[in-house]
Amino acid sequence: MNWEAVFFDFDGVILDSVHVKTEAFAKMFRKYGTDIEKKVVEYHLKNGGISRFEKFRYYYENLLNKDITDKELKQLGEVFTKLVLKGVLESPFINGVMDTLKQLRSNNIPAYIVSGTPDDELNFIVKKKNLSSFFNEVHGSPRQKSEIIDHILKDNNYKSDNCLFIGDATSDYKAAGETGVCFLGIVKDCEKTPFPEGTIISTTVRLDFI
Repeated sequence: MNWEAVFFDFDGVILDSVHVKTEAFAKMFRKYGTDIEKKVVEYHLKNGGISRFEKFRYYYENLLNKDITDKELKQLGEVFTKLVLKGVLESPFINGVMDTLKQLRSNNIPAYIVSGTPDDELNFIVKKKNLSSFFNEVHGSPRQKSEIIDHILKDNNYKSDNCLFIGDATSDYKAAGETGVCFLGIVKDCEKTPFPEGTIISTTVRLDFI
């Protein structure tokens, strides 16, 4: 199919960097004991693609039974960025993604990043990895993924069912459903799919699945 536009999540779809952030969350909450650390990691893995700030708020309010201010959230975000930035930049590309991006560029099909990573940090990583030329726009949090996709669809008069979102998390699947775009789920080899039965999945980033 000749897609009008293709949307990409970032961690787990462009860079194999999910583990870097898993380790960072574990390290930040290790001081609260092994049970809390385990629950933090489990929640992170079950809720991929959600903003780190939403996760921090959940951890504090639901696991630690503590209130958290916006100032404290910002401070936690700064610590998290320091822990993950080097590891993310050193992470390898997901299989097939560079060939797919080159294919899109050669066919003049617009590509967009729609991620839960903070916008400034995401744009910095994209530039450092020399990926800017492959994407028309790069978007991260605090906006929700469905909001970002919806705005891009409307701004460019794309037909939603002629567009594709490639993601590795249930938040990506949900955003695709809410905006009406097609979806391809990326699932690592030997890992259990997080997506509902019938969802098209692949271990590599590709466009030839239809």
